Amino acid sequence: METVLLVDDEEEIIELMKDFLEAEGYNVLTASNGLEALSILKKQVVHCVLLDIMMPNQSGFTTCKQIREISDVPILFLTAVQDDTDKIRGLNIGADDYIVKSATPGEIVARIKAVLRRSRSRENNHTLHYGSLKINIYTREVFVNGRRVNLTPKEFELLQFLAEHPKQVFSHDQLYQKVWGNELIDEHTIRVFIARVREKIEENPSKPQWIHTVWGVGYKFEDKK
Repeated sequence: METVLLVDDEEEIIELMKDFLEAEGYNVLTASNGLEALSILKKQVVHCVLLDIMMPNQSGFTTCKQIREISDVPILFLTAVQDDTDKIRGLNIGADDYIVKSATPGEIVARIKAVLRRSRSRENNHTLHYGSLKINIYTREVFVNGRRVNLTPKEFELLQFLAEHPKQVFSHDQLYQKVWGNELIDEHTIRVFIARVREKIEENPSKPQWIHTVWGVGYKFEDKK
């Protein structure tokens, strides 16, 4: 079941859209402001955000920018203002669609479905999925439980290589050749990089779910809880 986060300070709109989306089989979370929405996104997996622009404390534009710092979740702006300038601004800062509140609930649901279809298609083409871990090869982004994880370029390349060859065991020499190429590094450096990636993606780095040590040989990637 996909989850939609509704962010609006108007309770009537929240309740109306919640009813329509739940009738279509979506799980619905709600927030009355941007800070509350960000808190939810940091704790839960969300597949789409319907975001009001005019809200107290901070605007939807500001909230959108902050969301984009931690997540690539599809965002649809919902606003009472039908202004091309605002629409262009919203799309330029990372929104996927822009809907005016005069639209019917049925039309809004249809637009949400369209954005989710595009998101699934994009992810299927460029993304590796392992449970709560998502690795977007195209954008070089990594997400755990919907939260963006910041990896250095070499950390990303190491994780990508292992994730693209699940269950296959690689020695230090093989990782050196495949990931570092002509760079001069030693086994200790590889162990340090493995530890850094684990610290960033594993819930418990000492008992990893994804990157496993094969004692006396090297490392392998496996989704094992």
